[in-house]
Amino acid sequence: MGEPTRVLLDESRIPRNWYNVVPDLPTPPPPVLHPATLQPVGPDDLTPLFPAALIEQEVSGERFVPVPDGVLDVYRLWRPTPLIRARRLERALGTPARIYYKYEGGSPSGSHKPNTAVPQAYYNAREDVRRLTTETGAGQWGSALAFACAQYGLACEVWMVRASYDQKPYRRTLMKIYGATLHASPSAVTTAGSRILAEDPHCTGSLGIAISEAVEVAGQHDDTRYALGSVLNHVLLHQTVIGEEALEQLAILGETPDVVIGCTGGGSNFAGLAFPFLREKLAGRMDPVLRSVEPAACPSLTRGAYAYDFGDTAGFTPLMKMHTLGHTFVPDPIHAGGLRYHGMSPLLSHVYELGLVEAVAVTQTECFDAGIRFARAEGIVPAPEPSHAVAATIAEALRCAESGEEKVIVMSLCGHGHFDLPAYESRLAGRLEDFTLPQERIDAALAHLPAV
Repeated sequence: MGEPTRVLLDESRIPRNWYNVVPDLPTPPPPVLHPATLQPVGPDDLTPLFPAALIEQEVSGERFVPVPDGVLDVYRLWRPTPLIRARRLERALGTPARIYYKYEGGSPSGSHKPNTAVPQAYYNAREDVRRLTTETGAGQWGSALAFACAQYGLACEVWMVRASYDQKPYRRTLMKIYGATLHASPSAVTTAGSRILAEDPHCTGSLGIAISEAVEVAGQHDDTRYALGSVLNHVLLHQTVIGEEALEQLAILGETPDVVIGCTGGGSNFAGLAFPFLREKLAGRMDPVLRSVEPAACPSLTRGAYAYDFGDTAGFTPLMKMHTLGHTFVPDPIHAGGLRYHGMSPLLSHVYELGLVEAVAVTQTECFDAGIRFARAEGIVPAPEPSHAVAATIAEALRCAESGEEKVIVMSLCGHGHFDLPAYESRLAGRLEDFTLPQERIDAALAHLPAV
């Protein structure tokens, strides 16, 4: 039969610990600040939004954090996920590179997002929370949290960025099937949303605006907490099950990666794959290039400022030092809704500043063309978000075709694109356009950065 195409792990190999990269970094990340005092926030400042266990994980100095049995029980529905050798894509590209992709699209909601939605719902349910509020861009996170809330008997209320609300009706349907209440953001049901609609009734929304709305409602009710799908340390922590499994699967094959690639919006998917490999790199056991890929229309790492900023548009959140385009920035309505966030994870931003990972930006049409090329070779239609990683992987493989290098490339395919077929149809029909982001728009938003 030759070498395997899919490397599968038994249920018993689901990681029993999440990995926290902070203790292994040469310098600690900058603290999160209270916007009124500019002093580091304490647990009491976060208690209105998050349960105690997640607050503890957010500031943890432990290298490994145990995964509770109540979380493992739900993880078993789809984990471990396969590591797949992209042999057909390799042949189509004529490359000597060996390409592997870690496929997260087999989860109940079709992406990597339940890796953190499940523990977040679990910890909230354990503290007798009755409802979770959240934002969602493309709907991957909203559907994942709706699924997780259904598992633990919680109500779920979601603010979905208006551009994606209009583009992705079946994501809305999936959230409703799981029992969620759904609003297009900006909405008239919150003060933050109403204020923005008064200024711009046709606003297409942003993740920053949707976060403001979800945080506002969570703060008004004692039985309600807020859940975030990316950016924060505990979210990145939960996603490291991806990289931990991938390390074991590559070891079974006797492979060591030269390049590790993932898409980045808030940072959780890329960090989930890359941070366990970064641990091995810092320990001197391997030396892969860790490459994050973001949309050219929302390029926080490659064109943003590294500065303290709010995580939301209205300024309800603490100040985080991160790569940001400015909390007032409203990105163009590209189809990769999960990557349309003004800022990057503070932890990933810090790792980037240390020079431990690199970043590139690619255009929307390049991504969809790469997604179509991948689908015709491998059979899986990528979501618009991981099509960014596919585009960068194809570019790397084609460079290997020119140089003759037999690199091992590992990519995160963090979700399928079954809910995104209208966007693919637009590309096939020649209607999809790239958005050129003028520097003036970035400068205008950065002018509103808080003074720290």
